[in-house]
Parts: sequence; structure tokens; C-alpha cells
Amino acid sequence: MENKLNLGILYGGRSGEHEVSLMSARSLLSVVNQEKFSIVEIGITRQGKWLVGEDLWIKLKNEQYEGLTPAILPPSPMNPGIYTLQKGQLSLYAALDVIFPVMHGTYGEDGTLQGLLELADIAYVGAGVLGSSVCMDKGLFKNVMLTNNIPTLPFKIFNRTDLQTNLENCVDDAETIGSYPLFTKPANLGSSVGISKCTSRSDLMEGMMQSALYDRRIVVEQGVQNAREIEISVLGNEDPSASIPGEIIPKDIFYTYSEKYINDTAELIIPADLSPDQVSAIQNLAIRAYKATDCAGMARVDFLIDRDSNALYLNEINTIPGFTKISMYPKLWEASGLPYSDLIEALINLALARKTQRDQTEREFRS
Repeated sequence: MENKLNLGILYGGRSGEHEVSLMSARSLLSVVNQEKFSIVEIGITRQGKWLVGEDLWIKLKNEQYEGLTPAILPPSPMNPGIYTLQKGQLSLYAALDVIFPVMHGTYGEDGTLQGLLELADIAYVGAGVLGSSVCMDKGLFKNVMLTNNIPTLPFKIFNRTDLQTNLENCVDDAETIGSYPLFTKPANLGSSVGISKCTSRSDLMEGMMQSALYDRRIVVEQGVQNAREIEISVLGNEDPSASIPGEIIPKDIFYTYSEKYINDTAELIIPADLSPDQVSAIQNLAIRAYKATDCAGMARVDFLIDRDSNALYLNEINTIPGFTKISMYPKLWEASGLPYSDLIEALINLALARKTQRDQTEREFRS
């Protein structure tokens, strides 16, 4: 019992994906081996307030915070842990050996949280600051893919101020990407929040403004008229491995937020009906992209296949993918022979190994 690691599970957050984070955290909490880990729950409200206490998940879900205590994670490597803040005084609530951030979207998956955990010198699951930030920004990510000769769909990046200044010019520019359909996306968000499929100029104008509600940078991307949506899971640090691929068949106009988390109408096919050559190509591209963006721990890599030409495009990398028991990331690994509970332990071990690597870096230089 004395050798148990203190595992912080961090969820919620000031993001459009707050609800998704709660769903992922509930699944994670239900299966973590409490004989190996002492669980410390840390919740972040929609407004960004950090809290600890009894019945934290349900109180965060209902946005009723009575009985919870404000908390803070100091950006200091001395006595790393979560501290309570009462009457202006900090006191240690729990020491932390490793944190599993089940945080999707901004302030959780974009490198900001990872920077705090680096400053606090705490091991954590998932990609570091660089990998998180590059993969989170869809525009920057696509430019990295192009540099590494990894196929991705044509796109352009626009700023919110551009749209506010001259929306018509932005729409004109976006239409030069290619023929409809075009997709508009917030550059820094996931779970299909703020994404629109546009089949006309009026759709495009509305979609660009909708995406700009969720981020100051938006991406307009060429769509594939007759696309297959393929996803694959990657696990590891310096020597990652890829799962078998799966296919999503949406019943909506694309794989929307509602289909993912509310209606549950999309069909998930595992394994995807692909030739051995297609599977090999997808796995190789996923690992190449994972390494090119300095990912670590885990990522779900999403692809599109044009049914008419069989052309393959890498769409995006999610460094903290949905982690419910029915989410694609754990389902693909389970189908590849790694059960959900074992996957969690593998990710924690990868986080500790990554921390060991960081600790080998010399922090001082004196002439």
C-alpha cells in the first residue's frame, strides 16, 4: 500500500469541450486500479476555477460547487502537488506523482496545461508543450504535414479580425481553395465543435463566422465529396506503435458533436474494411506524423479516404482523444489486444518514462 503512486485525474476546464472531458473522466475513474494508485480528483469549472473535494465529478457536472474547496497547482518544482487555498493560505491537499489530464480543447490540450505541469515538474500523460500546441492548431499542424510530405487537404487560415474587417474578401479568398463542399473549423478546438460543412457561398459565410466564435484563428478546408472517415490510435514515446484502423460512418452530414456524444447514431466499424496495403500506409503515416509533431503517450490520428480515387489524406491528430469506454481511441486498442484498464496503466508508465527522460536534461550552465 505504501508504494502506491498518487495519481491526479484532472478534468473539466474552460473549453467548449468541458462536457466531453467529464464523460472521459467518468470512464477513467471507473476503471483505474486503486490498489496501485491513490486517486486525487481535480476539477476545473467552465470559468476556470480549480476545485477539490467530495463528490467532485457530480458537483462539477451539475455546476453546484457547495462543499468544494478552491485549489491551485503551484508552478514550482518544490513539493509538487495540489494545494488548497483558504483565507489566503496555501496548504498541501495531496502530493502528486503523475497527472492524467482528461482535458480536451483549449487550456487542456493546447500546451498551456502542459507548460504548467512542466514548471511544477510533475509527470503527466500525453504530449508535451510542443506536440500539444502544434497538433491543436489545425493550420499550423497542416503546414507541418506539408513540410514532411504527408498528404493533407488544401486549406487556408483566416483571423477573426480579417472576418470582422472584410468578410466578403475572406469568403472570396476561401472559395479559391477548391469546389464545394468546404469545411470551416476553429483552428484550436475539437470534438467537431464549431465545424460547418458548407455547400454554398452563404453557407461558407455563416460557417466562417460560426467558427470564429470559438477561436481567433479559423481554417477553411477543401472537403471530400465522397469520403470515408478512418481513425487509428497511436501509443508510445520515442518508439510508438499504431493500432488497427477503424471506420466511422456518420448518419449526419458529417461526424458532428451530436453524433459523437448525444445521439450516438454513427456506426463504428472495427477493423475498417481496408486492404493490407491501405492498413500499412495508414499506420506508417500515423507514426510519421506522430513523430514529426513530437507527440508522446497517446494520440488518435484521423484520415479521410476519397472513395472515388482512393486518395488518402491525414486530417488531424488529437493528443488527448475522447477517453470514454466507447471512444475510438480505447476501442481500437482493445480490438488490437490491449484492454481499457491495461491501456490506462500503459499511459501512466509512458508518462513516468517521459519524466525520467526530462530529468536527464542538464538545467544549469556555469562557465
